[in-house]
Amino acid sequence: MDRAQLPLNALRAFEASARHLSFTRAGLELCVGQAAVSHQVNRLEALLGVRLFHRLPRGLALTDEGAALVPVLADGFDRIAAVLERYQGGRMREPLALGVVGTFATGWLLPHLAEFAAAYPFVDVRLRTNNNRVDLAGEGLDYAIRFGDGAWHGAEADALMAAPLTPMAAPVIAERLAAPADLGRERLLRSYRADEWPRWLEAAGVMPPPLTGPVFDSSVTMAAAAIAGAGVALLPAAMFGDALTAGTLMAPFDVAIDTGRYWLTRLKTRAPTAAMTAFRAWLIGYIDLNP
Repeated sequence: MDRAQLPLNALRAFEASARHLSFTRAGLELCVGQAAVSHQVNRLEALLGVRLFHRLPRGLALTDEGAALVPVLADGFDRIAAVLERYQGGRMREPLALGVVGTFATGWLLPHLAEFAAAYPFVDVRLRTNNNRVDLAGEGLDYAIRFGDGAWHGAEADALMAAPLTPMAAPVIAERLAAPADLGRERLLRSYRADEWPRWLEAAGVMPPPLTGPVFDSSVTMAAAAIAGAGVALLPAAMFGDALTAGTLMAPFDVAIDTGRYWLTRLKTRAPTAAMTAFRAWLIGYIDLNP
């Protein structure tokens, strides 16, 4: 069938009738009468040469042919609606698929995301959080914000900010930590990066005790455990400023170690879109102005 000849009104009437199994309720949804819906469905059946419904004394039942057509139409209408929703202010909204390590997402990006949306309303942000393990190509991401040394194969990386690690704990624990050596009496919550506590303890001039605390794949969940009093966590204080201000976490020592920084990364083969260009300029510019 020629695309220009598609009976769109009839298809819409059929799809609504199939969801409600009633011409009357479909008519109420479409703001037309029951007879108009029935007429459109009859027209579609005549055009296709098949019956789409069994007309029953109390409602409708889909035939096999009707049941096969429903999911195709539903998917098509959903996709049309999704595209139409991207138009705003006379301009089509452009999606931006963004993967963000959870610590940066909760500690920095989410509190500022409304400012970006206000400045660039044409960008439709699609945000996914992760534990720093991300596949730009496999996940279809435009950008990934991750923590490390900036050296990822095939990726271009822009440095964002450093995030030195320091011990943090709930007040009930932090108040009994007078010196780094006191950590030997506490449970030390560990990241999946096994070298972090040994490096910090060496910087603090302390012999590392046996490290037997639980291992976390996310600083966000490790911080939640620390707030709950499960032990002492080694965390980037810059990402947990709210908890420090609220007093749910305390950082008892001045010693911090730099194990990397946050980076904005994209595949070198990914040509920047307008949404990507806007986000990169905003993010880097904002951080430069608010270090």
